[in-house]
Amino acid sequence: MSSVSLPSADALARLRLQKYGTADRMPWLIARRHRFGYALPADVYEGLVDSLVKPGMTWLDVGGGHDIFAHNPGLGRTLAARCGRIVAVDPSPNVLKNTFVHEAVQCLLEDFKTTETFDVATMRMVVEHVSQPESFTGALSRLVRPGGLVVVFTVNLWSPVTIVSRAIPFKFHHALKRYFWGGEEDDTFPTSYLMNTHASLKRHFEQAGFSEELFAKADDLSVFGHFRSLGYLELLGWRALHAVGLPYPERNLLAVYRRRASS
Repeated sequence: MSSVSLPSADALARLRLQKYGTADRMPWLIARRHRFGYALPADVYEGLVDSLVKPGMTWLDVGGGHDIFAHNPGLGRTLAARCGRIVAVDPSPNVLKNTFVHEAVQCLLEDFKTTETFDVATMRMVVEHVSQPESFTGALSRLVRPGGLVVVFTVNLWSPVTIVSRAIPFKFHHALKRYFWGGEEDDTFPTSYLMNTHASLKRHFEQAGFSEELFAKADDLSVFGHFRSLGYLELLGWRALHAVGLPYPERNLLAVYRRRASS
């Protein structure tokens, strides 16, 4: 059974070329990040999923809405063609607009009834919305075959943006999200943050019959990225913290769990 690891620098370089084009054609923001040697957590997630989805696999994408990768439709199409079958499950009607998948099902994961089992399940910015972790991971245990993998990409409970988000009433969330990152109002959903630490993720997945294959924190420099001056200061601060061995405060969580044979 092969080990799971984060994408290498070469793999991220290939992803950057596929996603953004050559250095002379990149948008200014991407070119600046490239000069600093920085990759967004979303790019790391995409590279990780790219490495795990093998030809002929069955793939369950949970909570992805109307696409697989929000800012990389090219990779979404490539992986959808590579795998044998991909099913998207999401309680939002956005999933019915998803043209990348072979089947789109509008329901909670816990309510998804099928005799199929899947080789890999992915969830991008999903588990922060889960209000019943035991039921959620229990459904994954039912849907992922023994030996299959679950890939989680989510926010960190103790990152500054998450702390602020928890303190602000939900009705203001979309306005703040749109200001910093863009996006539509129908892509903003209530949050619970019950699975947004390493300890809580590991506990819930292990109780559901999974073993942790990978856990990492990915520095997120997207808060001020679209503001030229503030984004530059953000990158300088990130570089300075790394130079003295200190972690960057705003980080996302990436984890992979393997379904045990006896669960």
